[in-house]
Formats: sequence, structure tokens, C-alpha cells
Amino acid sequence: MFPQSTSDLHPLIRKLETIVDLSDEERDAVLRLPLTVRALKADQDIVRDQDRPSQCCAILEGFAFRYKMLAGGKRQILSFHIPGDIPDLQSLHLEVMDHSLGTLVATKVAFIAHGAVRAFLRAHPRIGDVFWRDTLIDAAVFREWVTNVGRREAYGRIAHVFCELFVRLSAVGRNNGQSYQMPITQAELADATGLSTVHVNRTMQELRGDGLIKTENGSVIIQDWDGLREAAEFDSTYLHIRKRAA
Repeated sequence: MFPQSTSDLHPLIRKLETIVDLSDEERDAVLRLPLTVRALKADQDIVRDQDRPSQCCAILEGFAFRYKMLAGGKRQILSFHIPGDIPDLQSLHLEVMDHSLGTLVATKVAFIAHGAVRAFLRAHPRIGDVFWRDTLIDAAVFREWVTNVGRREAYGRIAHVFCELFVRLSAVGRNNGQSYQMPITQAELADATGLSTVHVNRTMQELRGDGLIKTENGSVIIQDWDGLREAAEFDSTYLHIRKRAA
């Protein structure tokens, strides 16, 4: 665990500022939220299916994912989460988790007690509206992922994941031009797209061979954004990003 720092929640500030301009008072109030910061290892659960959490988590550094496990050990990844995300806001109102959250890599997470979140939202209703909007965007992402897995071919499915991550990471300043860190293995990408690992490997080779992307040292470099977006039939409307954070 780490002592709380006034800089810990800056990733959340950046995420909120893709939606609304925060006042100095609102920004300071976010930074004063009481929290416990933990460093989690890769492949570690943050919260599990059937848990009854008493706190929400904010991703500060690293990558996380939402998933469901089926009998026999099959896993479906439902979404990926980046710094600034609070992927379990629904636990404020839904007592029992119906899925799990885990880390993809070593990840720094802030835990904020439900009572503190509720008091904060009562004191700052405009940010409460932003948090509510964020849960609606989660639902929009789920709809897009259902369409992706259900109706796109493998080439488009994987291209769509790359497009989504690029847009989301760019919005919070986590890109480097046309490249971004993507610490997601082919096995994890298979669980997110409903494909076999072999099929993912073959499709990745096709995307690279067609000059749409390069991958090196855990990064994705987009070489042809228009081509990748066309292959994915990608329309970023469902992410509802209003602006890039400062």
C-alpha cells in the first residue's frame, strides 16, 4: 500500500476533463477524496464475481479488464480499462458483483469507500452527473462489443479493439503520436474477441502485412489510421468523448 498523495487521482481528473471542464474547486475536491492506493501484480483480481464490495476502485497506472468465467475455465473479457477509469461505479447501487475485475499488468489502483463517494457526489452534483454519464458510456461500450463479437469477422474485430484503445488512450494523453502501449497478450485478445489464439495470431499477421499496424515492445503503432478504421467499421460516437484532456 502507498500513502495518499495529492497527485494520485490526476488520472481521474484527466478522464473527467474529457467530459466536462472542472472548476478549481471541483478539481481540488477530487484530489482530496480519501483513498487507499495499492500496487497489484499482473493477473490479480481487483474484485471478484459475487463479491459485495464496500468501495470503488480507480485505475491510476497500468491496465485492467472486466471479465466473466464460465464452467470449465472459459473466460470472456468484456472490456479493457485504462488509467482514469472507475470500472466498478455500479457497485454503489448494485450490492453483488456479477463479474470480476482483474489486472493485465502490474497496476496501481486507488480504492475509495462507498460512503466517501456518496458524500462527494452529494456535495458536487455536477460531477455526480458526469459519473452517471460514465456508466452510460460503459453500457454503450458493451453494445459495441456485442456487435463486434457477434457480427464482425476476425479482421474487423481485432482492428476495432485497436481503434477503441487508441481513441480512449489519446483522449487522456496516453498516446505517443500514432503509437500507444498495449500490454495485452494474444490469449487475452482472443478472450476479448471470441477467437482462438491461433486465429488471433493469423489475423495480427494480416493486419501487419496490410500495413495497418506495427507491434513492437508492447506498443501498437498505427501506420494507416483510415485503413484500420475502415477495416473495423469504427465510429467513435459510442465513446462519447467530448474533448481531449489538458
